[in-house]
Amino acid sequence: MLMVTKKPNLFFIVIILNIFVLSVSQDITCNDNANFTLNGTYQSNLDNALSSLTSDTSISYGFYSQSVGQAPDQANVIGLCRGDVEPADCRRCINEASARIRDTCPNQKGAIGWVGNCMLRYSNVTILGTDPDTRVARISSNPNNASNVDQFNQGLNRLLNQLRNDASSGGSLRKYAANSTDGPGFTTIYGYMQCTPDLSEIQCYNCLDSAVRFIPEGRRGASIYYPSCIFRYEDYRFLNATVDLAPPSPPPTQSSPPPPPPLSPSGSSSNTAVIVVIVVVASLSLVIFVVIFVCVFMRRKGKQEARPQENLVYEGGDTNEISTAESLQYSFGIIKAATNDFSENNKLGQGGFGLVYKGKLQDGQEIAVKRLSRDSGQGEQEFKNEVLLLARLQHRNLVRLLGFSLEGSERLLMYEFVQNASLDKFIFDPTKRVVLDWERRYKILGGVAKGLLYLHEDSRLKIIHRDLKASNILLDSQMIPKIADFGMARLFTPEETQANTSRIVGTYGYMAPEYAMHGQFSVKSDVFSFGVLVLEIVTGQKNHTFQNGVVIEDLLSHAWKSWRDGTASSLIDPVLRDGSNSLRDMIRCIHIGLLCVQEDLNERPTMASVVLMLGSLSLTLPVPSEPAFFVHTNTNTNPEKPLFEEYTSSTSHPNQLKSKSRSSQRSVASDISRNDLHSR
Repeated sequence: MLMVTKKPNLFFIVIILNIFVLSVSQDITCNDNANFTLNGTYQSNLDNALSSLTSDTSISYGFYSQSVGQAPDQANVIGLCRGDVEPADCRRCINEASARIRDTCPNQKGAIGWVGNCMLRYSNVTILGTDPDTRVARISSNPNNASNVDQFNQGLNRLLNQLRNDASSGGSLRKYAANSTDGPGFTTIYGYMQCTPDLSEIQCYNCLDSAVRFIPEGRRGASIYYPSCIFRYEDYRFLNATVDLAPPSPPPTQSSPPPPPPLSPSGSSSNTAVIVVIVVVASLSLVIFVVIFVCVFMRRKGKQEARPQENLVYEGGDTNEISTAESLQYSFGIIKAATNDFSENNKLGQGGFGLVYKGKLQDGQEIAVKRLSRDSGQGEQEFKNEVLLLARLQHRNLVRLLGFSLEGSERLLMYEFVQNASLDKFIFDPTKRVVLDWERRYKILGGVAKGLLYLHEDSRLKIIHRDLKASNILLDSQMIPKIADFGMARLFTPEETQANTSRIVGTYGYMAPEYAMHGQFSVKSDVFSFGVLVLEIVTGQKNHTFQNGVVIEDLLSHAWKSWRDGTASSLIDPVLRDGSNSLRDMIRCIHIGLLCVQEDLNERPTMASVVLMLGSLSLTLPVPSEPAFFVHTNTNTNPEKPLFEEYTSSTSHPNQLKSKSRSSQRSVASDISRNDLHSR
C-alpha cells in the first residue's frame, strides 16, 4: 500500500500538473438561441469590445469588462483570471480565449469559455449587476478516490466553508480566496474559490454554495465552473507560489501547558542534559510517527476491503478530466409549479428510482419530470451520473434531458415529454400491441440499434448503458424509439474494452451471463440486452414469462430450440402473422437476436454489425451458438425489478438464483446467493 509522504518526488508532481493542464485547457459553450448577421452592427461592436478588453494595462486584479454599442446590438464582454495569475499572463490568456471562442462561435451573440486559467464571456444582454448564472456548468474530477473518504470530507468541508466565506466577503475589485488544510494521513488539500467581483456578497456566497453541490463523492480533486463563480480543490499544490496558502484556523484545542523555563548554560553538565532531552524527544517522536503510520495504513486498508465502491460514470479512467457537462439547472419551485405540485392527475407512472410526472413550463413546453424517491436506492452519485451523461449526448434515439433541480433532499430530472410512454406498454399489452405492425417494430429495432451504436462508438464518449430493456425504450408521437434511464450507465475511456465491478446493476433476464456471474461488462453486455429485446419485440412476450402452450419457459431457451429445429416461425407474435408478407424478415430478426445473446461475448456482434445486419437483408448471417439461459428458481422474485446490489461469489445460501449455460462445448454453472443478488 503506497502512502503519501511529506516530500513527494518533484518530477512526479510536475507530470501530474502537466497532465491536468492539458486535460482542462479549454471548454467553450456557444449560445445557439441568438445569432447575429455577419459584418453587421453587433459583430462590429463585439469585435471592438474584445479587442479593447485588456487595453488597460493598469488593471492588476484580473477582472476586465467592456460594453460597446446600444441595445439591441450592444456587446457586453467580461474577462476573469484566476486570482494567482500575473497581470501580463492574464491579458495573454484572455486574448487567447477571445480568439478561440470567436473561432468556435462564429455568429452567436452569446458565448462563454474557460481557457487555461481564465474565463471570457460575452452577450448582447447585460452581464454586470445581474443575478449569477448557475445554469451552465463545466465539471471535471480527479478519477482517484481519497484514501480515507470520511477524513478527507471532513477536511474538505472545513476548507470549503472558509473559502466560501472569504471569497464572498471580498471587495469590489476581487472576490478570491485560496487556502489549504490537512487531509487524511500526511496529505494536504489545496483549494480556491472565486466570483466575478460585480456580485454582491450574498450572490457570490449562493453561487459558490450551488457549485459545491456537484462535488463527486470521495474524489481527490474536482473543479466546478459557473459563469459567475468557480472553485477547485486538489490533494496537490496547483496554484502559483505567490498565493498565500496559510492553513485555515484549526478547531479549538485544549490549552497546552506553559513552556518550560529556558535552560541556563552551566558548563558541560547543561550541554549533556540538552543532548539527553533532544535524544529522548526524537526517539519518542519516531515511535509516535510509526504508530500513527501503522494505524492509518490499517484503517485505510480495512475500509477499502469493507466498502467496495463503484462510481458509475466516474469509475476508473486514465485522465484527470473524466466528465464535463453543460446542463440547465432549474429551481425546485419552477418544476413544482409545472407539475401542479406533483399532483396525482399529472402522474405518468413509476420509473426505476421514483415517480414520473407530466408537466408544462410557462412557455407551454410539455415535460416529463422524474422525482427521485428518498428510499429509491439511487443516491446523489447516480443522479449526477444521469445529469452529466445526458447533458452531453444528442441523438435522435436518446431521450433528451432538458434540465434538473437539486435542492435539499429533492432531486428532479426534467426530460422532453414523449407522448406514447414506453415500449413495454405496447408490446406486452394484448390490446395495444396491434398498433405496432411489423413495419413499426422493425423501425423501433433499427432506432434502438442506432442509439446504442451512438453510445458505444459514435459519440464523444464511450458509454455502456447496462439497463437496456423494453420499459427503458420510450416512443414519441411517430413511434420513434428513444433510449432512457442512464442512471446506471458507465463511461469508458477510448482504450477500455471491458471492466469489472462488485456491484451488479441491471434487470433480471436482460443481463449478460459474464456480467451477472462475474461482474464483467463491456459493449457486448448491451448487445446481449439488445438481443433479448429483439426476441421480445418479434414474439410480443417477455423473456421471463414466455408461454409455449401451457408451459412457461424462458424465451431464449425456446427461441434457440425453435430456430435449431426449423420452426422459428412459431415464435412470431400472432398479430404479425396474419396478412404479413414479411415472414422472412421476422425470422431474420430472430436470427440476429440469437447472435446477440450467445454465451461467448466474443461471438456476439458489435452494434455496428447489428445495424449493418438490420439494414442489409442480403448480408449473410453467421450461425449462432447456444445462448446462455437464466432459470429463476425463486418464483417470488420480480424479474423486472432492477438490481443494484453487492455481489460476492464466496457466500452461499440454500435459496439461490442459478445462472446456467448449456453450451455444447462446455457447461458452466454458477450459484449466486440471494444475500448478494436480490431485488431492490
